[in-house]
Amino acid sequence: MEILELLIKKWCGKNSYAVKPLKQAGSNRRYFRITCNKTSVIGVVNDNVAENQAFIYFSRHFRNKGVNVPEIYLVSADERAYLQQDIGNVNLFDLLTDNRNDYEIPQTEIINYYLKSIEHLAYMQIVASDGLDYNYAFPSKVFGKRSMKYDLNYFKYYFIKTNGIEFNEQELQDDVEKLTSELEVAGAKYFMFRDFQARNIMIFNNEPYFIDYQGGRKGPLQYDIASLLFQAKAALPEEIRIKLYRHYLNCVSKHITINTELFTQHYFGFVLIRVLQTLGAYGFRGLIENKPHFIQSIPYALNNLKFLLYQTDVLDKYPVLKDICTQILELKAFQNNSESKLKGLKICITSFSYKKGIPIDLSGNGGGFVFDCRGIYNPGRIEEYRELTGRNQDVIKFLEEKSNIKEFVKRTFEILKPTILNYKERQFSNLMINFGCTGGQHRSVYCADNLAKMLSSVPNITVDLWHREQNIRETFTY
Repeated sequence: MEILELLIKKWCGKNSYAVKPLKQAGSNRRYFRITCNKTSVIGVVNDNVAENQAFIYFSRHFRNKGVNVPEIYLVSADERAYLQQDIGNVNLFDLLTDNRNDYEIPQTEIINYYLKSIEHLAYMQIVASDGLDYNYAFPSKVFGKRSMKYDLNYFKYYFIKTNGIEFNEQELQDDVEKLTSELEVAGAKYFMFRDFQARNIMIFNNEPYFIDYQGGRKGPLQYDIASLLFQAKAALPEEIRIKLYRHYLNCVSKHITINTELFTQHYFGFVLIRVLQTLGAYGFRGLIENKPHFIQSIPYALNNLKFLLYQTDVLDKYPVLKDICTQILELKAFQNNSESKLKGLKICITSFSYKKGIPIDLSGNGGGFVFDCRGIYNPGRIEEYRELTGRNQDVIKFLEEKSNIKEFVKRTFEILKPTILNYKERQFSNLMINFGCTGGQHRSVYCADNLAKMLSSVPNITVDLWHREQNIRETFTY
């Protein structure tokens, strides 16, 4: 903070000022709103000097070319902090999600902002990038075949393997090689924003302004429009995506000549790359770092994957990648977990194996109750029950006769009921309850099933019962 304070004092002079920390997003950059003499600026602190240099250089270049980006006022001598123009708090994504109508189609005003943003994007990519020194680009000067492979490896290690998807390593690499070779033909001639999505489009003085382009580099035109139109949680309806994509083609055609058919073929390839890269990011930030925002976004990204799999032919040439995507969409872990329109409290009851970790909370609430069933005698130690589960009558009979499991479930219900009633009264939407045992097969399954039955006495709730290790999911409304 010392380096930022020096800049603030230089900007404010001897006048008093106020500093307010702003919410941190996915990066390590720290943002502050500094107010002095009824005006404000945004202070940024980031120890990654190369990233700062990229943002500062790109900002100054594009602003000189007439692009709506924040002005850079002051930069510290060590380039670890800088002051930039304050362009407010309103971004296009927030406007979109706050203004949907009953048909989930954004209002006309929101669409107009998208159309304007696309016009600015095409100008920024093609015209305003003229003379840009890509030596400042961070972490790479060009988004080519190698960068695409990085993105697909991110998806492989942080989403495919994290979720236990079966695949042949060499055959997957063959698909990756084929896909990236075909997309490399699209070229890397123009500025690629890299993370062009509605959260990075601020609405200031009724105009779209761009932020977070520090990862920009020379790349294919299609990537940025794919990022915008297939932003996971924006969930743009297909008819809107088509309208916006056609508008982008018209905007690009004003600046350069393109083969629309070939351009569109490559476009869907880059949509695939972007969707898979996004899933990799959500896997890392959500499933590994356990950040709620990213966990909540996974089902939305899977909707985009479903569109690519069932409504386009983009995956048909890559059989292993197609099979992996099919397996992902069959994962029960991410089904029925997008924002529900059901009224009342939704209770997710899960049985799990401690060997595989406590289940993540897709509602974004950070988890709930976890009950350890390992103190109950384990039927899995007996040969005749080893392959059965807590749903088989022989196992149920054994547990009820040889252990105190019925009393255990009864006591958990007594513990849970006050919280459930309190959540209902306060109109909370989600509660998570987990039962764990060694294998997630016998004791935890029995407990989860029987708690679900006990909850039938509580009106106006939805119970989402998930036996994770058996990949069984059921829903009950009481």
